[in-house]
Amino acid sequence: MTGKILIVDDLAINRIILKVKLASACHDSVQASDGTSALAAARAEKPKLILLDMMLPDISGIEVCRQLRSDPQTRDIPVVIITASSDRARRLEALEAGADEFLTKPLSEVILLARIRSLLRARETEAELRLRAATCQGLGFSDSVVPLDGPGHIGLIAAEPATALGWRAALAPLMPDRMDILTPTAALRDAKGCPGPDLYVVASDLGAHGSGLRLVADLRSRLVSRDAAISLLLPAAEPDTAAMALDLGASDLIMLPFDLQETALRLRLHIQRKRRAELLRRQVNDGLKLAVTDPLTGLYNRRYAMAHLEWLASRAAGTAAPFAVLALDLDRFKSINDRFGHAAGDAVLESVANRLRESLRASDLLARIGGEEFLVALPDTPLEDARRVAERLCQTLADTAIPLPDGLGTVQVTVSVGLAMAGPGSAAAHVMNRADSALLEAKAEGRNQVTIWGTAA
Repeated sequence: MTGKILIVDDLAINRIILKVKLASACHDSVQASDGTSALAAARAEKPKLILLDMMLPDISGIEVCRQLRSDPQTRDIPVVIITASSDRARRLEALEAGADEFLTKPLSEVILLARIRSLLRARETEAELRLRAATCQGLGFSDSVVPLDGPGHIGLIAAEPATALGWRAALAPLMPDRMDILTPTAALRDAKGCPGPDLYVVASDLGAHGSGLRLVADLRSRLVSRDAAISLLLPAAEPDTAAMALDLGASDLIMLPFDLQETALRLRLHIQRKRRAELLRRQVNDGLKLAVTDPLTGLYNRRYAMAHLEWLASRAAGTAAPFAVLALDLDRFKSINDRFGHAAGDAVLESVANRLRESLRASDLLARIGGEEFLVALPDTPLEDARRVAERLCQTLADTAIPLPDGLGTVQVTVSVGLAMAGPGSAAAHVMNRADSALLEAKAEGRNQVTIWGTAA
């Protein structure tokens, strides 16, 4: 049943009607007639979504939802509670129990299917992030990330600022979050270095027909707002607009005039979900960073360096732009470890990495590819310029002694460099091998010098 939608209702006719509606949208489904069997099916088969009736013969749909959310096996399955009751208290209770949506019969098929599409997209995105984060942790490439606690940031966007000010005044006593009044233009502006809101509350009518929908689509397309939650406020009598909003990327629909307590609860739930997804993204990004980074120096490692060289070689084939590869090796580094200890050796490597980094352009690649071995790639650089860079790196290290930790004094460090040029048709591995060969010549000729491949005696 994995990939199917679980329909839970004690009336067979209701289950059949829902099954037909789902089949029209090419969704497979399976059925349960009470809460106990629904919980068993959810735990055993992991449906992609659950449509859950509020009134069941054994336990209530709200209690089923609570148990689903408390079980690690089922807590991430989207749950839509369906009921004939319009009782406000029950609606709030359902949302507090963890329901993703609360729909009242008679159901609008258009809104039901749009809501299902929206929830399934969100579920698949979060499931993929969880899988990637788990993979990074399993490979040892991700440390634990501190959850983002505290108040969220909400952007309120209405046709008139006075309307948004009214929303803020009404919601502020119920929510700890920072709420800013934004114009549509300000919401789309990318403020460099400043993260956007966690959630946008957008009026469906911003002064022109369809303007709220267009803003939802624009927010989803911008880097600063694409991962934020978006709640669209619209009149209850617009099912087609509501469905379109969900398909364009709205996270939630709030019908006007809105219930303050319910709206505050919905907004807080969406901020929490957005924060949870953000945490997973940070875990994945940190894991990827660790996978390609040398933990001691913070430079890229061999894995990343070789991939970058492949990219430079591919680029050179298309543009005829030359690039240079420098293979660097610290001279007599073993004597530092033998005399002062490995902690001192690590301090030297960190200092060397910093000095090399400061001497290169932002577009240049600097990587640590072995114990005391470094690699530099210089894109769009002819031979004479590459030679000058290599000689400058040698001089930079030789000119200033490196302080050692724990009052051990200082040590003088030099480096030998092998330089190889690459152009169209050069394979990355071949250029690297040539730079290594030139480095061996530099070592053999007395160290602390630059040797260019093809010119060594």
